[in-house]
Amino acid sequence: MLLQDQGNLLLIIFVSYFGTKLHRPIMIGVGCVVMGLGCFLISLPHFLMGRYEYETTISPSSNLSSNSFLCSGNRTHTLMPTPDPKECVKEIKSLMWIYVVVGNIIRGIGETPIMPLGISYIEDFAKSENSPLYIGILETGMIIGPLIGLLLGSFCANIYVDTGSVNTGDLTITPTDTRWVGAWWVGFLICAGVNILTSIPFFFLPKTLPKEGLEDNVDMTKSDTEGKHQEKAKEEKRGLTKDFLPFMKSLSCNPVYMLFILVSVLQFNAFINSFTFMPKYLEQQYGKSTAEIVFLIGLYNLPPICVGYIIGGLIMKKFKITVKKAAYIAFCLSLIEYLLSFFNFMWTCDNFPVAGLTTSYEGIQQPLYVENNVLDDCNTRCNCLTKTWDPVCGDDGLAYISACLAGCEKSIGTGINMVFQNCSCIRSSGNSSAVLGLCKKGPDCTVNLQYYLIMSLIGCFIYSLSAIPGYMVLLRCIKSEEKSLGIGLHAFCTRIFAGIPAPIYFGALIDRTCLHWGTLKCGEPGACRIYDIHNFRRIYLGLPAALRGSSYLPAVFVVLLVRKRQLPGETDCPEIELAESNLTEKKIKCIDVHRSPEIEKDGTLKTKL
Repeated sequence: MLLQDQGNLLLIIFVSYFGTKLHRPIMIGVGCVVMGLGCFLISLPHFLMGRYEYETTISPSSNLSSNSFLCSGNRTHTLMPTPDPKECVKEIKSLMWIYVVVGNIIRGIGETPIMPLGISYIEDFAKSENSPLYIGILETGMIIGPLIGLLLGSFCANIYVDTGSVNTGDLTITPTDTRWVGAWWVGFLICAGVNILTSIPFFFLPKTLPKEGLEDNVDMTKSDTEGKHQEKAKEEKRGLTKDFLPFMKSLSCNPVYMLFILVSVLQFNAFINSFTFMPKYLEQQYGKSTAEIVFLIGLYNLPPICVGYIIGGLIMKKFKITVKKAAYIAFCLSLIEYLLSFFNFMWTCDNFPVAGLTTSYEGIQQPLYVENNVLDDCNTRCNCLTKTWDPVCGDDGLAYISACLAGCEKSIGTGINMVFQNCSCIRSSGNSSAVLGLCKKGPDCTVNLQYYLIMSLIGCFIYSLSAIPGYMVLLRCIKSEEKSLGIGLHAFCTRIFAGIPAPIYFGALIDRTCLHWGTLKCGEPGACRIYDIHNFRRIYLGLPAALRGSSYLPAVFVVLLVRKRQLPGETDCPEIELAESNLTEKKIKCIDVHRSPEIEKDGTLKTKL
């Protein structure tokens, strides 16, 4: 997402401004093709690099006995033959990451024209009262895509990354393990094809459409229409660049618009943090696999957003809600959802019980241990590696960092069915055995997960109801000719001040809650394997709550300004009645002088019907 935002930033303002003067549907179609190319590039490293080797103490090397990874005091324990430093350097200097970087940047560039040009295209040719519904449908389509993507991601996450080239029966990890890597490349290949197919209809759309409500006017002559188009084309050529700086100045001096951007930046910081790290949080908090969590997110979060967008658009259309009322509705609904989100602090679980990290070897929860405490009297004789993460679950209900640190001396079975026996650190009434993986969390955790997801569903629905009224405030607070540039500048600010920095600082804060880091092939620290879930929860829920809370101060000023000011795109009545005669001048009570060049500033409507 970070790299994609950077690619988007490269062109967003220029595309938003110049795109309105070009063929907008074709530009959107070209953008879809470019996005497809980016997705294809991202998938290439899978086919060009070697197989994935996950961190494990169980070595498949033929020169080691099958139990060489277990507890033994008669020899020095090793994970695997010491890797050749040259091979490590070669792996570190792999250039496969360039494909991912370039692919994401290209995806961001391709995405650039879709929102600013698409929304301005709708706004220019739709009735004022119909525009919220159409934008609601557009926003719903933007949610259906991620919904399908999450379902596809859930499916791919259950498939091992190197499926077809390795014997999955020999794997000692499952999809619930933090070392598991799913078939990520499958989704990008599918997205590449879908993006290219989606681009085709846009190349057949016209550059302009008849204004909704006027297309059935049979008395408007063809010559009059052509004359207007020719005059408009001349104006566009003359003002291709000269209006850019005046438009930017006008937008910068618009207090409602600038405050709305501030609100959006604060809110986007909260939402990007929450959405980006939600799978990791739910995995660690409730002990579920990535595939299951991704599926549940798609099932509980995205459908209510789609419904909320549609209902919000229908309400705006049905009751012809003015901009002032829309601002109140958006503010109140958003505030209600924000207050409800504090219930999520209640649905919590304890840390995974891991001996030497979150509990003592006697199973007593104490202040979190440092890495030196992973050794105990029961395993000091075993000469175990303390940094390698290969957890096992003992029949005493405790997990251990590895079978060696559990004091296990014997193993039976292969792959994920392997069972370790004679484990000196496991204090149970049975045979002191262990199986691969962390111990599962209790049933109370599953219940709390359901409560969390239900509250998330309600929150998503309420907030999505406020999204369309809020977005209409943005569209109506800027002049018609500045609309595309205003949308693009809004997107630019939210990406540069939220989309790019938010995952960086939020990820750094979450990394501070890590209890055990994995180990790469050459001995460097790898990914975090287990977190202190209590500190993780405080950061994951607390920081977005603080950011969103601070956004309501400028939001209050937006509501007050909208109440006192006449916005450029606002009308005090929903419809304008046109005279039925061939050529007439008619005084009307309320008009939108910014949306129609045919309306005089004194309230006189001149048009040929």
